[in-house]
Amino acid sequence: MKTFLRILKMLGLGLLGLIGLALVVYALLPKGPRDLMEYTDRTGTQKPLFIGQEYAIVAGTPWSAEAGKEVLEKGGTACDAAVAALLTLNVTHGEAASFPGVAPMLYYNAQTGEVKSYIGAGKAPLAATIEKFKAAGYETVPDFHIWAQLVPASPDVIVALLNECGTMSFSELAAPAIQIAREGFPIHAIMYRNLQFSPLEQIGFSLLMPETARVYLQGEFWRPIHLHDRMKFPDLANTLQALANAEQTVLAAGGTRQQGYQAVRDYFYKGPIAQAIAEMHRKQGGLMTYEDLATYSGGWETPLRGSYGPYTFYGNGTWSQGIMEPLVLQILEGLDLKSMGHNSPQYIHTVTQAIELAFADREAYIADPDFVNVPLDILLSKEYAAERRKMMTDRAFGKLPTAGEIPGFQATSAQPENPVTNLTSALFANTHTGQDTSQLVVLDQYGNSVVMTPSDFPKSPMVPGLGLTLGDRMNQFRLDPTHVNSLQPGKRPRITPHAVIVFKDGKYFMSYSTPGGDMQAQALVQVFLNMAVFGMDIQQAVSAPRFYSISAPSSFAPHEYTVGGLRLEPPLAEQVSEALAALGYNIQVNPQYPLDKDFGAVGAIHIGADGLIYAGADPREETTAAGK
Repeated sequence: MKTFLRILKMLGLGLLGLIGLALVVYALLPKGPRDLMEYTDRTGTQKPLFIGQEYAIVAGTPWSAEAGKEVLEKGGTACDAAVAALLTLNVTHGEAASFPGVAPMLYYNAQTGEVKSYIGAGKAPLAATIEKFKAAGYETVPDFHIWAQLVPASPDVIVALLNECGTMSFSELAAPAIQIAREGFPIHAIMYRNLQFSPLEQIGFSLLMPETARVYLQGEFWRPIHLHDRMKFPDLANTLQALANAEQTVLAAGGTRQQGYQAVRDYFYKGPIAQAIAEMHRKQGGLMTYEDLATYSGGWETPLRGSYGPYTFYGNGTWSQGIMEPLVLQILEGLDLKSMGHNSPQYIHTVTQAIELAFADREAYIADPDFVNVPLDILLSKEYAAERRKMMTDRAFGKLPTAGEIPGFQATSAQPENPVTNLTSALFANTHTGQDTSQLVVLDQYGNSVVMTPSDFPKSPMVPGLGLTLGDRMNQFRLDPTHVNSLQPGKRPRITPHAVIVFKDGKYFMSYSTPGGDMQAQALVQVFLNMAVFGMDIQQAVSAPRFYSISAPSSFAPHEYTVGGLRLEPPLAEQVSEALAALGYNIQVNPQYPLDKDFGAVGAIHIGADGLIYAGADPREETTAAGK
């Protein structure tokens, strides 16, 4: 026994010695910035109203806006500029909007006057079933797990957009993204916010997802992320270059531009990239196969449509929450919002009730239309909106109201079993650490517009050696077979990102989008009302303080909510918190303002009555407007 205790003591001392040595080594490792770059962050700063005569772009980072602007200067179309800007955004904001994640998109053709939607959300792998997740012990789709990965959508969107109205080669449009991925760019305030880890978190990150940590920590798990340090993505640069090379091979052989575009798509979905993704899933016990990739398609669709007075709203299909703006605004139509006063307690209460009624219907009826019969004609009718309007009350709903009853349709219960009760948890229940989304909107000199909401996050394993983040969008599914948005093989989750185009009196008026999860539609509704009801210019409308209902179940697993929860930005909270609390709201004020990702980061472009182009860029993030 004494010998055994002596051995244990020696082992313990040896372990303590190793821990001490590791701590000494860690202390001696370099932890400062590698290569600080000069940069002035745009987050939290007031931005000027952009006024132009020919074209405009608003994007989530200044490098993305500049890449799109350069294409427009060369005479490129909105489609050309959107692709260049998107790829550059995938580099400079890739922790929030990765290549090749989701990219919901709307396109307005000025020649035909038509608005078209493109399906920019990937499908669940064919091997993904609720039974498989439940057998593994999961009640919701897990984060930081390869099973959270959808089949990629963005490359399909890019090629479809170029086929629709592209005039330049993919190689030319990808060049700015490739260059900045190789040479690097300064880590801006939002990337810094999204990638801030404690030393223990960095070690855990490296153990849990070594390839993802290698890419974002640049191979040094001990070195913290530093604001304005140089960030490079050489693997992603090589991948984009390989796609460009596939196109150039076809063009050099005499192929057409469209055949070159197809070569890009084939290289991704049927070539070496698809093979690498499938191999990663095979080795790591994933669900995605080569067949899932080779057979993937998005597709053009007729956009959803609703109206508010002289304004017509176009949105993506029910694989997204693109129906939310029409639902909310049609409930509000006819109410005298202006007399209530902008952001008064009565106004906030009224708009919040319309939002929560719409959320109840979203939870009950909205999902991938290829799998679910969605009663769109009824939901988007004025008669239905009038019935929902009758549900509005003088006090906060508290729990989310019931969905509307629609004959022949079974509504999913809007209220799950997991409300947040702890105040700290409630504050961050709908906040997803280390992730966001971004936005992109273009209006070209020919009058065409493209608007996108690209997204996906490094919260699942990256593809080794390719610099590709496949995201965690599967966790917007429910693992409840009775839920309208339940997981099924080949189904699309109802993703939060969506794009919006607005007409006024039958003519193009505005394109806009925002990050923000369940806040997205709420932010876009508020920006629109700021303009249409309160007469603000587009920059004022984008910059004004916002409110955010969190009483609906979060679209992200574990789908929590706060009974009567209402978040307010600090400038607004000072004025209305007490009055709204008296109406029964559970008021939340996030202390991270202005680095608070809860309230969106809108980018918007519209044509004024004077024929000039006006653009607004949100001060809440690095969002930047440019043009001529």
